[in-house]
Amino acid sequence: MLVRLLYASRATGGIDDALLGSLVENSRANNLEHGITGLLCVYPEGGVFLQVLEGARPAVNRLYGNLVGDRRHADITLLDYTEIEERMFSAWRMGCVDLKKVNLSTILRYSERPVLDPYSMTGRGALALLEELSKTAAIVSRDLGRGH
Repeated sequence: MLVRLLYASRATGGIDDALLGSLVENSRANNLEHGITGLLCVYPEGGVFLQVLEGARPAVNRLYGNLVGDRRHADITLLDYTEIEERMFSAWRMGCVDLKKVNLSTILRYSERPVLDPYSMTGRGALALLEELSKTAAIVSRDLGRGH
């Protein structure tokens, strides 16, 4: 059975390119092994992560449990969890949105302000934002099915 889990968290330290690169590469390696796909959206200036994970219930639950225990994250908030018939983000072991290439009106459509603040969004709104970003924004490596 497939599930989709959407959460937000705050970084306990600064978010720089090295940390982001490390998170994405480690996620891609681990997620491939466990059949997890998803998308990560990071707002470094606000220290905020918004991530959606899809896969088998036990694998997604285990990963979320690991994230809750990860000291690099604080204020972890579950925004949505649902059983799904098919994956919405199947093209990515872990895609990463480049917010520098996103029109701020896209974020404002789903949020109170034109900055990524998933804590002020509904789970449904946050998921809709990620779905739109996956289709229109610059994603760092659309990696499944392309030999990467």
